[in-house]
Amino acid sequence: MGTVTTSDGTSIFYKDWGPRDAPPIVFHHGWPLTADDWDNQMLFFLSHGYRVIAHDRRGHGRSGQPSTGHEMDTYAADVAALTEALDLRDAVHIGHSTGGGEVARYVARAEPGRVARAVLVGAVPPVMVKSDANPGGTPIEVFDGFRTALAANRAQFYIDVPSGPFYGFNREGAKVSQGLIDNWWRQGMSGAANAHYECIKAFSETDFTEDLKAIDVPVLVAHGTDDQVVPYADSAPLSVKLLKNGTLKSYEGLPHGMLSTHPEVVNPDLLDFVRS
Repeated sequence: MGTVTTSDGTSIFYKDWGPRDAPPIVFHHGWPLTADDWDNQMLFFLSHGYRVIAHDRRGHGRSGQPSTGHEMDTYAADVAALTEALDLRDAVHIGHSTGGGEVARYVARAEPGRVARAVLVGAVPPVMVKSDANPGGTPIEVFDGFRTALAANRAQFYIDVPSGPFYGFNREGAKVSQGLIDNWWRQGMSGAANAHYECIKAFSETDFTEDLKAIDVPVLVAHGTDDQVVPYADSAPLSVKLLKNGTLKSYEGLPHGMLSTHPEVVNPDLLDFVRS
């Protein structure tokens, strides 16, 4: 574990496990979580000989809690600062949800030689919010509701989200894990309310169309068809069409948090892509 200080003085916490000469994989977490959300995948890839790195986004978890910079350009710049500090070359960047947007923005702008491949899992690109240009998107009123709930009672909101749509625990017959719900709450409450509030705009309204078009490396787009947070039809298939070298992997009936609910299904596919 360590920290990197960005150009505006924000401390970014990160984990860095495995041999320094092993192929690096960098994990980017979703809102409002932390690097801890990748524990399963980090242990999995570590056991297969990789160097695994995950950071807490600014304002999240153990990173600094500045009043500014809670938007995708700065998130991507923070990742660049981390990869430069660790001198990562030919890294694979894997992002979930908001972290997928962060990956798209970073990879599109990364220095040559820094990135070998990328993976977007249940990711927010191309753009989430509904508009004339994105008629299948999620209405802005939904995200306004997120902001209202967060400001009114963040602690309760961070129980309701994982108990319901995030992991699909609101579906009939779902196998509910109280541990996942509690861990989601723990991670969320460790971050800053202002950062989480502003990040809702970042993940819902940022348009990643040009980022996706600019990415040259191979990209795996993995998405559950029963994703209630980032609806499948308005995300994964559209992202693949914009990528130069994209591959779509759909998971029938799996939820937004499938990395945690079904790692035994998703992890081997991630490994196959990383090795290919």
